[in-house]
Amino acid sequence: MVEQLDRLVVRYGECVQKPVRFRPRTWHPRLASYGAAHVLDIGVESAGEPAGDRLIERSDLARLRDLAGDDADGLRDLFVAVMVWGSGTTNGRGPRYTEAALSDTRLHTVLRTTRDAVRSGDLSGAYRQFVVKGVGRSFFTKWFAAVDDREVTCEQALILDDRVFRSLNALGWSSWKAAGTRHWPTRYVTYVGAMHGWASSLGVTPDWLEWLLFHVNGRVDESRASEAQVI
Repeated sequence: MVEQLDRLVVRYGECVQKPVRFRPRTWHPRLASYGAAHVLDIGVESAGEPAGDRLIERSDLARLRDLAGDDADGLRDLFVAVMVWGSGTTNGRGPRYTEAALSDTRLHTVLRTTRDAVRSGDLSGAYRQFVVKGVGRSFFTKWFAAVDDREVTCEQALILDDRVFRSLNALGWSSWKAAGTRHWPTRYVTYVGAMHGWASSLGVTPDWLEWLLFHVNGRVDESRASEAQVI
């Protein structure tokens, strides 16, 4: 697996993740009644058309995480920002699913308990406990990654969504086979551990490797590093 990943790393090694474009006017009606519309001021205004779009990136989430502390509304705002970042302009269901989550009376408790579980290193427990309307694995693992402020020497939480899965499967890696079980919390922990191990062997950061698998979206045999920002 390391050899296969190394070919991707060499091919895309100078690429970085672009900021995500989002459309505040699409989100505003879904957030206003919950007092969360101010989150849409995050990031920077996007140049060009359509006017009014903004750009958000992972560093914006980290700043919001640091501001949130233990405040319930701060954690809610961070969650909304994660949903916005994860949806961009391509996931039209994101605003609706976020509104559903905000209407769920369990949300505040789930955000706090899973944040605490992630920071204590209990990723399996966090996975088991995240049960909120409208939010599945692809997005609640984004929440895990956003709230994990542990040292980089720890096996920090990573995102596991369908695009990452598609790339791993195309490379011949199966989470349930690697974990020896179809139990999803265990499979997630196995994935995180494997990614950290591969990243260490390849000399890259785990979150960049995660993004790379997201970016190629199963197209592991393509020869060009298209659509990524090259620095």
